[in-house]
Amino acid sequence: MAAHNELGRWGEDLAIDYLERKGYMILERDWKSGHRDIDIIARTADSIVFVEVKTRRNRDFGEPYEAINYSKQRNLIAAINHYIRYKRIDLNVRFDIISVVLHNTTEPEIQHIEDVRLI
Repeated sequence: MAAHNELGRWGEDLAIDYLERKGYMILERDWKSGHRDIDIIARTADSIVFVEVKTRRNRDFGEPYEAINYSKQRNLIAAINHYIRYKRIDLNVRFDIISVVLHNTTEPEIQHIEDVRLI
């Protein structure tokens, strides 16, 4: 596995642990819709939450969440809509982003941005 894929997988592991500690139930991980994917699909008491995880070693090239460009958002919307239809979801839905930034001397920094509006 390429180093960036390992880093991404590690970031998703941290995000899942973080969400579970906050009381989320993880329903899916790396759910595929053709060539599109959703990193994490979770459930709260009243909502299904679709989560994109972005992990970076540092902020040299900006915040991790800034990598979710127009094209990525379009793919996420298509995958989310597919999941909702496929699973016949009749709950509130929302989209969250979890950014993970490594630091050489400290614990990784996790930023959870809830209810992000996609294009």
